[in-house]
Amino acid sequence: MQITPSILNADFANLAEEISRLNDSADWLHLDVMDGHFVPNLSFGPHMVSSINAITDMPLDVHLMIETPEKWALDYVKSGAKSVTFHIEACAEPIKLARELREAGVRVGISIKPATDFDVVKDMLIHFDTLLIMTVEPGFGGQSFMDAMLPKIAEARSYIDSYNLNTWIQADGGINLETISRAAMAGADVFVAGSVVYSSKDPEDTVRKLRKLAESANQK
Repeated sequence: MQITPSILNADFANLAEEISRLNDSADWLHLDVMDGHFVPNLSFGPHMVSSINAITDMPLDVHLMIETPEKWALDYVKSGAKSVTFHIEACAEPIKLARELREAGVRVGISIKPATDFDVVKDMLIHFDTLLIMTVEPGFGGQSFMDAMLPKIAEARSYIDSYNLNTWIQADGGINLETISRAAMAGADVFVAGSVVYSSKDPEDTVRKLRKLAESANQK
C-alpha cells in the first residue's frame, strides 16, 4: 500500500515548507500537471517540477492531464520525474509513448477518466507499470470520491491478477480517511491523497493513518 500526497492542495507560496511537513512519510510526491485544455484548470510545467525535485528526496509521480502528452512527457523526465502517467483519452499512440518513457528510465502509467471503461486499456496494460483510475472528474482538488468507480477498480484488479501483471492500480480523487478503505478493498494499492493531507495539522500522521487503513482493508 503506497500513499502519494498531491501538492495540488498545498500552499504554493510556501511549497518547500509544505513538502517538508511530510517528513518523507509518503512513498511518492504526486504532481498534477494541467494545461487548461484537457482539463479546465491550469497548474504548472516542467520548470516547476525541476524546482520541486531540487528540494525533496521523495520520488516525483507526475500525472499529465494535458493534450498531446507525447509532445511533452519526456520533458518531465528531464525535470526529475521518476514516474510519468498520461491519459488514454489524450494520446494517439499510447504504447509508443510508454516505450519511450520506459527507455528513458522511468515508470510509466496510463490513466482513465470516470467515463472511460477499463476495456479501453486492459489489452495494453503489459506496457504500463501503473493504471491510474480517476475516482473524480480530473481537474480540481477537493472533490468527493465516486463510489461508482469501485467496480472498475475491482475489474482491473481481477484482470491484473489473472494475467500475473505487475501493474499497480492507483486511485486518484477524493481519497481520505473515510474512502481509502473502500478503494483498497476493491483492489487499489496506490492512493493519491491531496486535501486530506494538506488540510491536516499533521500531514505526516495523516499519511500514516491512511496507510494503516489501506493495509487493514487489503487484508480483509
